[in-house]
Amino acid sequence: MSGQRGNLSLATLALSSLGAATAVLVLTTVLIAVLEPSPVPGLIIGVGGVVGAIVAMGVVSTRMSRRAFGDPGSTDSGGPGSDPGTGASS
Repeated sequence: MSGQRGNLSLATLALSSLGAATAVLVLTTVLIAVLEPSPVPGLIIGVGGVVGAIVAMGVVSTRMSRRAFGDPGSTDSGGPGSDPGTGASS
């Protein structure tokens, strides 16, 4: 990309994160409806679905942000202790 950073729309980030969370919660709902577990296993599946939705939101937003702005820990940006102008270590 010749040094240019990609654009990241806040609306796209929000909709993608919420879409991933919704997909996990729909999958959890279908799993509970098909299995028809007793209350305790159903609660465990439900809590697992909520945790999975939060994780999915985090993964999607992190990947989109890194794709748009670059990974700060990569060797391209120099990493900690490097000169931001040249990428050389101090």
